[in-house]
Amino acid sequence: MAQISENIKSLNSISSKRGNVNLNVKILRKIYEDKRARFSLIFLLIFIFLGVFAPYIAPKNPEKLYYDALLQPPNKEFFLGTDALGRDILSRLLYGIRVTLTTSSIAVAITFISGTFIGVLSAYIGGWVDHIFMRIMDVLLALPSIILALAIVAVLGPSLTNAMIAIGISSIPAFARLTRSAALSIKSSGYVEASLSIGSSHTWIIMRQFLPNIMGVLVVYITLFIGGAILDTAALSFIGLGAQPPTPEWGTMLSDGKNYIYQAWWLATFPGIAITLVVFIVNILGDALIEIFDPKNNS
Repeated sequence: MAQISENIKSLNSISSKRGNVNLNVKILRKIYEDKRARFSLIFLLIFIFLGVFAPYIAPKNPEKLYYDALLQPPNKEFFLGTDALGRDILSRLLYGIRVTLTTSSIAVAITFISGTFIGVLSAYIGGWVDHIFMRIMDVLLALPSIILALAIVAVLGPSLTNAMIAIGISSIPAFARLTRSAALSIKSSGYVEASLSIGSSHTWIIMRQFLPNIMGVLVVYITLFIGGAILDTAALSFIGLGAQPPTPEWGTMLSDGKNYIYQAWWLATFPGIAITLVVFIVNILGDALIEIFDPKNNS
């Protein structure tokens, strides 16, 4: 009987892998064919490239002070102008991509790992475990994510590292609830009950049946959370609770530019455009992925 169960598990695993490969190829083809997804992915790859190779692309040192070029408007030497300390805006924008990428990636990783764990575990176990987890999430959801992030940073102290942690933790409740909803639909399916009936371990069911089947939905969710993480990072830095001077970060650049909005428009304009553009493109990608991962479109 044990040998039969192992054979059934092996057959289920093989068929599941084949089905996942076929589905992945189909999804990749849909991403390539979708103009919005293709355009947004190309833009994000360029964005990542600029951030990674900023030390080689930036025309100036982002922290160097040019005392003879204070508040210079865009010109041939400083393409996007300089700030009140004579620092090159373009170089600071390029280096700011690295800060934005690092902060948002770590924050989203915290949200993804913790939210997935809580959501899947809550849906799979159910009962009092589900009740306790979801009531805690409901309490945290009563506060806007930025307010919760502010409270966490106030406890931990202002720094870029603490901002990453705060943004990641503040997004967990919403992500955990979304993950739980996706996991509940898998739990009620017939093949999970079949796996339990043949003695499959809980770990095997979660790793082989729950996670692979909800991963597409999680990718869509996490894409939508990236835009919020970028905005929250900029917001915390804007009020002095995130990146600290002289770190080149878009939120701090906006904060520096607000005092010179009338006489030096370029200080706040270019960081604002950068934040708006990146969040806009990420949201376009998220909208495109929602349609691509829609089961109705993959049938």
